[in-house]
Amino acid sequence: MQDTRLQKLLQFLEDEPNDEFLQYALATEYLRLNDTDKALQYYEKLVTDHPNYTGTYYHLGKLYETLGRKDEAIQTYQKGMLITKQKRDNHAFSELQSAYNQAAGLFDDDDDDY
Repeated sequence: MQDTRLQKLLQFLEDEPNDEFLQYALATEYLRLNDTDKALQYYEKLVTDHPNYTGTYYHLGKLYETLGRKDEAIQTYQKGMLITKQKRDNHAFSELQSAYNQAAGLFDDDDDDY
């Protein structure tokens, strides 16, 4: 009964349709169930309707990369970095910057193999 979690989340969303955490949880659950179309739909809706929900940008960017949509991934990381910098969320910024650097083919600051 792997759909139990999904069904519960959908029920919760009926009561709180604008709850960004529930939308994020649904996107993540759909991704876990390999329903990338639904996951993409929820992640994209989040960045449109709740642009300050910073956790979305990393996962949406990674999904774009998986789907071979590298340019959109890079743009998503850039937008997320801008928002996390404005919010002074250094941890999220660092994760997005690392993902961006990797997607853009730049060196990651953590690579100290000299």
